[in-house]
Amino acid sequence: MTVSATLTSPPRQLPSRPLRIAILGATGAVGQELLVLLQERGFPVAELVPLASPRSAGQDLDWCGERIQVRPVGPAAFDGVDLVLASAGGSVSRQWAPVAVAAGAVVIDNSSAFRMDPTVPLVVPEVNPQAAFAHGGIIANPNCTTILLTLALAPLAARRPIRRVVISTYQSASGAGARAMEELRQLSRTVLDGGEPVSEVLPHSLAFNLFLHNSPLEASGYCEEELKMLHETRKIMGLPQLRLTATCVRVPVLRAHSEAVNIEFEEPFPVQEARALLAAAPGVELIENFETNRFPMPTDVTGRDAVAVGRIRQDLSDPHALELWLCGDQIRKGAALNAIQIAELLREPAATTPVPGGAA
Repeated sequence: MTVSATLTSPPRQLPSRPLRIAILGATGAVGQELLVLLQERGFPVAELVPLASPRSAGQDLDWCGERIQVRPVGPAAFDGVDLVLASAGGSVSRQWAPVAVAAGAVVIDNSSAFRMDPTVPLVVPEVNPQAAFAHGGIIANPNCTTILLTLALAPLAARRPIRRVVISTYQSASGAGARAMEELRQLSRTVLDGGEPVSEVLPHSLAFNLFLHNSPLEASGYCEEELKMLHETRKIMGLPQLRLTATCVRVPVLRAHSEAVNIEFEEPFPVQEARALLAAAPGVELIENFETNRFPMPTDVTGRDAVAVGRIRQDLSDPHALELWLCGDQIRKGAALNAIQIAELLREPAATTPVPGGAA
């Protein structure tokens, strides 16, 4: 059953007044980043309602110089709420997002629960902003690796049709949550002190190590994370037949993902033209110096909004293909920032609202 079968609220923009905003999963890494970004970007908040499981409820969080208490999520938690920013996992979102919508809220969900529901838009504001206005109460935030990828693909695809994309990802500990980040810190100390690292959060230690992404494997031999990149990229870009393959790897980096991307086009694509397009693309920063061999690194983007792209070059094996390298902060643009940008889209004046349609 799709979400639209259970939700009856019509598509709507967010009101222009300051909003009552609930953050579902407020104590997690993305929830904490949402608090920071709402303040940094001056988002008009009338009241913040931090929500979490009963286990995490009762904790105090910093908000605008004050301490506010995390509340337990429940049926009445969304009464009077205008906007829910959800980042508490798929099962939690499936349970509570419909409740929030029925209470009158718009839900922007960071889990995978609704991403491939045909009735729920999957949005990267720089790529398919028009899709956000076709929502029925829930808008899905894409997977982090997909967000970073589509920011680089979209300006190029707008100039020349893409035939095939091959990606290898180098994904940070933050993609597995705050506990995984802390485990990487602790186990790195253990290794440096001569001890044997034993992982409890991830299936293997990331300390001075890497391993293929540990999401569930499908019968095809691809893991869930790799298939997310395929299906979500197709949906966001409105290219249902796009040929895309990915290999996802977890690496010992705290919070920024990197991707090596090979893009085959229908015709040759001059490198200088591609470089100029990416340098001018919204949400993208060009970092490359071939003379000094200086290209994007996780440290360039940690705590920053832009996705850094560089080492754009001709694929020597295929005259129709280009290769590039990118890095982006997984917690920020890969999750929290993208969600807030969607909310900002919905607050635009109705006169400038794109007509619903296009890729959802």
